[in-house]
Amino acid sequence: MRKSFRIGAGVAMLAALSNSPLAAQGTERSLYQRLGGYDAIAAVTDDFVPRLATDESLSRFFAGHGKDTLARIRQLVVDQICWATGGPCLYIGRSMKQAHEGLGITTAQWDRAVSHLVATLDKFRVPAREKDELLGIVGKLKADIVEK
Repeated sequence: MRKSFRIGAGVAMLAALSNSPLAAQGTERSLYQRLGGYDAIAAVTDDFVPRLATDESLSRFFAGHGKDTLARIRQLVVDQICWATGGPCLYIGRSMKQAHEGLGITTAQWDRAVSHLVATLDKFRVPAREKDELLGIVGKLKADIVEK
């Protein structure tokens, strides 16, 4: 039974990865690979999430969260970016609509968060092509996050 569970989990993971929005096509390297892989995505996230949490216009969304919860948010962001860019991660968090419903996030707050992401990507000197592709992926989430 234990062996069949591992096989089943492996099949489920492969199925999930094959549905990743930017899985590698043909011989071109995936965005995940071009970004530098897991460690590079984690480093970007380690810069990006604290920017959000300490921004006065966004900090209310992080109020009351302890270190453990912030670490969980960080890991979910890493996993989501890794998965969405064609990497080997599996995002297990809630949908963006579920996670942000009722928070009343405005377009101005969305734009502020994106500006932090751009600043982080610039800090890490992410090339324009990769930056634009990643921002395109993130931009598709706006409708599920912004309420006002």
